[in-house]
This record gives sequence, C-alpha cells and structure tokens, in this order.
Amino acid sequence: MSSHRVVVNDEEQYSLWPADRAVPDGWRPEGFAGSREECLAHIDEVWTDMRPRSLRQER
Repeated sequence: MSSHRVVVNDEEQYSLWPADRAVPDGWRPEGFAGSREECLAHIDEVWTDMRPRSLRQER
C-alpha cells in the first residue's frame, strides 16, 4: 500500500501528502503514489520550474 501521494495546487506547486488523509483544500491528487522517497523522486523529476504558474505566465 502506498504511504504517500503527490498533490499539486493551482499554481502548479507540488507536495507529498499521506495517502490515508484527505487532500487539503486548494490541492488535488497529481496521480502518483508510493513511498515518501518515491514521491520525492517523482516531484524532483516533474517539477522542473519552481516558480508558481502565475509568475511563469507573466512573460
């Protein structure tokens, strides 16, 4: 059983969240679940631009 899942907010910022807890308001499941280490590795792979989406779109 997965212990964590990856969540993302409207600004496309990523975090990990315990799989057995409800996702907090403002966040949604990203679709990846696994151990803490697996989730952190996934976040490192997919979150390549740490700036919030609103800042990236200002260009």
